[in-house]
Amino acid sequence: MHSYMAQTWTRMWKENSDELKSKAIAWRQEPTINRIARPSRIDRARRLGYKAKQGIVVVRTRVGRGGMRKQRPVAGRRPKHIGVVHIKQGINMRKVAERRVSEKFPNLEVMGSYYLHKDGKNIWYEVIMADPAHPAISKDREMRGKLKAFAK
Repeated sequence: MHSYMAQTWTRMWKENSDELKSKAIAWRQEPTINRIARPSRIDRARRLGYKAKQGIVVVRTRVGRGGMRKQRPVAGRRPKHIGVVHIKQGINMRKVAERRVSEKFPNLEVMGSYYLHKDGKNIWYEVIMADPAHPAISKDREMRGKLKAFAK
């Protein structure tokens, strides 16, 4: 079943389906970091440790695309040495999305994230998070093994 769901998402990306376009239109209207009830890609979420139980949170986040924009210096210098173009970021956008979500929800721990969609301006990811203090999580042996809060 999960392989079929993965194939469906892959087909939607390749064909640039109308369904995915309409989802992206709706996602643009949402806040940048938005908590959702259940994951869009259940196959990827399950692989990262998602379970439909209390203490597990799914967040859809949007990150801007493109290179880093650096402000032009005020003082004069040779255009070649201004240094505002060709500046690359050392960290990938998925890690940026995870960091932003973990800052928004400081009591939760990031279990993982996966790619959803991208358009001309944005990339969307879904981040799976767990609350280590929640009894449903702290009593689950499998979840304790996956979280850093319980590492010795």
